[in-house]
Amino acid sequence: MLHHPKKYGKKINELTEGEYLSITETIEDSQLLLYLGLTNDANPLFIQHQYTEKTEYEKPIVPSIMLMGIISSVVSKHLPGPGSNIVNFSFNLIQPVYHYETLTFHFEVIKIDEMKEVVTISVKAHNYDEERVLDAVVMVKPTKINEQDVTDNDGQ
Repeated sequence: MLHHPKKYGKKINELTEGEYLSITETIEDSQLLLYLGLTNDANPLFIQHQYTEKTEYEKPIVPSIMLMGIISSVVSKHLPGPGSNIVNFSFNLIQPVYHYETLTFHFEVIKIDEMKEVVTISVKAHNYDEERVLDAVVMVKPTKINEQDVTDNDGQ
């Protein structure tokens, strides 16, 4: 059996209020098609140009759950990182996001509640034109590991 090095995210006592991270993502066709295929979501707003031309959006939009997925992925990978778990997610889509848009997401730790073992992270996203497209507040339980287990497993 292969042993892979384990990477753990930050524990609650390793985070600080005001800590931040920014990432940039471009919404590509491959991501949209994967989402639509996995969810079997047939909403024509997400893919059909002829349909959307007759709507207020005028062209296909990105499903909001995909944007939530980007946020969830950043929490799992970076802030706080591997082992963390989202326990509450509040999401406000301010304006539609269109295919091929490039978005910059800004994450900031705004509250640390050590008693409840929860960190609150504010998320704001802007498009290429610097227009705000979404706001979110994510409550996350950072990784909580037994130090003895890490020592025992890392030494193998």
